[in-house]
Amino acid sequence: MSDAEEFWNERYAERERIWSGHPNQALVDTVSPLAPGRALDLGCGEGADSIWLAEQGWTVTGVDVSETAIARAQAEAEHRDLPITWVAADLATWVPSEKFDLVSACFLHSPIEFPRTEVLRRAADSIVSGGHLLLVGHAEPPPWSRYAEEAADQAEIHGDDHAGDDEHDDEHDDGHGQGHRHGQHHVFLGPVQELESLDLGEEWEPLTVELRERPATGPEGQQAVLRDSVVLVRRR
Repeated sequence: MSDAEEFWNERYAERERIWSGHPNQALVDTVSPLAPGRALDLGCGEGADSIWLAEQGWTVTGVDVSETAIARAQAEAEHRDLPITWVAADLATWVPSEKFDLVSACFLHSPIEFPRTEVLRRAADSIVSGGHLLLVGHAEPPPWSRYAEEAADQAEIHGDDHAGDDEHDDEHDDGHGQGHRHGQHHVFLGPVQELESLDLGEEWEPLTVELRERPATGPEGQQAVLRDSVVLVRRR
């Protein structure tokens, strides 16, 4: 068992359910106008995003490093009679064997060291012409995170479009994700940096590159407005 598998299986074993069971709102808002096709959900966690996509008519493959999370996702999909393909695999080494019309990666963050950009580029290679890549992530950490002060220092040094954090307790972030380590800091990119880091080339057309705000509740009932980085690109 890899470090990532061990970490995330232990994390999911802490409670019967880690996430809210609701799809990420940025996914719903961004994908709703698209015609259904074949979708890949990276870091699907307990499956809320994958299930929502399937309910909209998408043919869905959900991938997560945690067998515990996949088992919960599969049980919920079977309860709803949804034919979703579930894969328990470490995204650091997993290679898509099919082509997709949509690849979604929502809150693909983690304290476990992980080649996030490489994984996203590899997934983008599996997208057909006319297909879309959707990335949703923290543009800054929640104020209750132990990394909020560190992120503020990073923002002061590098500008306000990105900040650092390695974990979150927002109940509405469904995908568990797998992140990347930058020195001793867990860095999250703003939408412009996110797009630039992928360096996808001219065959990709940016459709959405923006920050979106949403209300969130912390682990002790704290209220805050969080900013998310939302990037949607289409392969020409």
